[in-house]
Amino acid sequence: MAGVRRARQETRREIAEFLSIGPVQVAELDLGDEGPVLRPGPGSAPVTSGAVFLLVRRAGRPVGTLLGEVPEGADPTRVLAALAREVPRGAAPGPSPAPPSASVVVATRERADQLARALDSLLAQDHPDFEIVVVDNAPETEETRELVERKYGERVGYVREPVPGLAIAHNRGLSAVRGAVVAFTDDDVVADPRWLTELTAPFAADPRLGCATGLILPARLGTPAQVLLESHGGFAKGFTPRTYDPERPPADEPLFPFTAGRFGSGASMAFRTEVLRAVGGFDPATGAGTRARGGDDLYGFVRVLAQGHRLRYTPSALVWHHHRETWRDLETQAYGYGAGLTAYLTAILVNRPALLPALLARVPGGLAHARALTAVRATEARAADVTAAGDPDAGGGAGPVTGAPGGHDSRTHPWPRRLARLQLRGMLYGPVGYLRARRALRTVGREAG
Repeated sequence: MAGVRRARQETRREIAEFLSIGPVQVAELDLGDEGPVLRPGPGSAPVTSGAVFLLVRRAGRPVGTLLGEVPEGADPTRVLAALAREVPRGAAPGPSPAPPSASVVVATRERADQLARALDSLLAQDHPDFEIVVVDNAPETEETRELVERKYGERVGYVREPVPGLAIAHNRGLSAVRGAVVAFTDDDVVADPRWLTELTAPFAADPRLGCATGLILPARLGTPAQVLLESHGGFAKGFTPRTYDPERPPADEPLFPFTAGRFGSGASMAFRTEVLRAVGGFDPATGAGTRARGGDDLYGFVRVLAQGHRLRYTPSALVWHHHRETWRDLETQAYGYGAGLTAYLTAILVNRPALLPALLARVPGGLAHARALTAVRATEARAADVTAAGDPDAGGGAGPVTGAPGGHDSRTHPWPRRLARLQLRGMLYGPVGYLRARRALRTVGREAG
């Protein structure tokens, strides 16, 4: 009982510290030849005094993030431009080939307002040949269908998937698309106008490429939950492009390819359509909306790599993500991430038992990785820290690795023990959740038959 009381007291203290986290403005600044141009982030107000999370661009290309402070009465553009010039330029990108035809799949469930914002940004893409397919997953109302038909007409396709589960919805979208490359994103993002072009162009340059992922940054940092999540890296994977090749396993990834979370996230991913179909798509017993709670995107990454295809991380393919907003959301997310991690590993072994020896060989390193995931992380907050193109965590180059929100593996606020414990519990539950999800799908199949 004493231990339970201590844990409750610690959680109350952590929540009090959590609630003291102040909001951070989100903006982007382009250091163009004609002078810096400052813009607020999607849905944000113009920048004023106070803390600012800033995406730095050079000639439109994302090159880094920083956390700066604009003094009262100062010119935000001048202050932030001075900080932004410290961000390394990074290697200049070479010419990109014309992107292949593409399809964008957006799975959604009863979030019409968010979906409309995402679709507006997707219809503004500069890709020359693409389609959009909305998958309405286990809807309870006709709101999504009515939105698509009323506002978007023939510009956006609509399909309905009655069985709940993100992987099931993605597979339904996969069966409906026509593009040579199929991209997936969420209904709570705002896509940069060049997102789809940048995400799909690498497929034209590399015939062995099976998958590509992109950069995900926060659309808003208005609540303590959003700031805490982003201060521990959020969904960002750095600003250096990187290709993962199963024929040349990366020396700095001893768990490759099983640490699939290092490659990217489901809010910004694309696959060569024929490759994803050949591996059977996503495991329907994984993903949000199932008892497995997640892991569908990680499963897709590893299945494609296991077939010998390359994966490309492309930070110039940017989406802005609306993070969850409350402490309760973070608790749910922490548990779900833990469950999804071990659920997808279970799914890999169930569907590809030949990978068991490779996984067992990596168990010692995997245990260390699990401890790192659930550890209480130290605070490394520093004003005007920069996460830039030289991030060695993202694949090479010389440059600083810092604690600004948006930096991969950064820490600007301590990670609560409560959330670490929930993630560990989720990891313990994941295999059970996956097997329960498989059983539930068999039940649905029998009822449908």
